Amino acid sequence: MNVLRAAWGIVTGHMVTLKYLFKRKSTIDYPRVPYPHPERFRGVHELRKYDDGLERCIGCELCAVACPANAITVIGAENDPAAPTSPGQRYGYRYEIDMLRCIFCGWCEEACPTDAIVLTPKFDIADYTRERLVYGKDRLVVTDPFKQHLANTESAAQTEPGVI
Repeated sequence: MNVLRAAWGIVTGHMVTLKYLFKRKSTIDYPRVPYPHPERFRGVHELRKYDDGLERCIGCELCAVACPANAITVIGAENDPAAPTSPGQRYGYRYEIDMLRCIFCGWCEEACPTDAIVLTPKFDIADYTRERLVYGKDRLVVTDPFKQHLANTESAAQTEPGVI
């Protein structure tokens, strides 16, 4: 009797294995195939500029006030009339986002009156040190987001789509 139960257990296990052996795999080849995100996915932040090269950020600090995780640090400064950084009277002298504290809620994007900060679909921000995950203006400012989006889609189109 025990032998029959053991044999039936082995047969049942093999039937489960054979059931899933020829099905389509649910995993993707991540580095080569980009992960399909929902339309409203919120990822890494970007600070945008106007077409003429001036920064959109006016240093109002509304994004820092709206952030529930206190991940944003903005220090505003007066604009130099001879060489303005932004079109307003002030500009964001120091702008930092601590990606380890950020919860990607999007409130900073909603609070910004000039649409300077936006959340993009990029999500791979892994690094080896905590200090490198505090993004300053050097990593956040994007001159022309449309050209960068085209470059990202072209590089994704060059990779072979495949499913493992």
